[in-house]
Amino acid sequence: MNRAVNGLPKGVLHLAENDQKFSLVRYAPSVETQYFVQHYWIVRWDLRGQEPYKQTVIAHPNVNLVVEENGTRIYGVGRSTSVRIVKDHGWVVGIKFKPGGFYPFLGAPVSHLTDSTATIEEVFGIESGPLESFILSAPDDQSMVSRIEAFLAERLPEKDPNVSLVHELVMTFRDDRRVIRVEDAVRLTGMNKRTMQRLFDRYVGVSPKSVIKRYRIHEAAMRIDQGEVADWLDLSTELGYYDHSHFIRDFKSVVGMSPEEYRQK
Repeated sequence: MNRAVNGLPKGVLHLAENDQKFSLVRYAPSVETQYFVQHYWIVRWDLRGQEPYKQTVIAHPNVNLVVEENGTRIYGVGRSTSVRIVKDHGWVVGIKFKPGGFYPFLGAPVSHLTDSTATIEEVFGIESGPLESFILSAPDDQSMVSRIEAFLAERLPEKDPNVSLVHELVMTFRDDRRVIRVEDAVRLTGMNKRTMQRLFDRYVGVSPKSVIKRYRIHEAAMRIDQGEVADWLDLSTELGYYDHSHFIRDFKSVVGMSPEEYRQK
């Protein structure tokens, strides 16, 4: 049985409002698939009798395989926010691969999927319809997760040591507030800058700079949504920025508006 994983869904903008529109449950992968998979997830919503809702997301540096009725696809990493219109009621189930974890399945640079999608047939050679029916007809969430994991477990590639390396680098970018620029990452890891950039193009799909920036903006947006921000200078300092103007530029470049405009909206 896959264990449920709790935690706030960083990257979903206007989280407090979104929390009333949908539910998200995440499940840890089994030992068999955990080398490649970060977690499995299920989103449910019920907006019957309500207006459709526009959900905006800042993508994590992960490829996702999303199973939904008549819409199953593999999503690469987006370089900016993405918007999904949620209406009526339904559910989707997905696999969130570790950063770098999808490359062994794809066998080509993951940057080919950046800002794009692929079908199940293009990558795994099977039609999506029967897979959708099998997974989405499961009687409960745990069964859906078990079915989608069984699908993946039957198709596991050889372990690529670069997957572990890339995942470790990305976690460093996420957790170490000293990493604001690629040069900071180079200094901390000792890896050549060009080598790091090539590695991320092949395994992640976006640049190290993009990954570093989006994690800081994820944190900032969540803090704003929770009403924890009193001063932009204090927030930028806590996130590791040397000056708050740099933080504001980064926020605006990803979200499309300044932090103050986001808070007011």
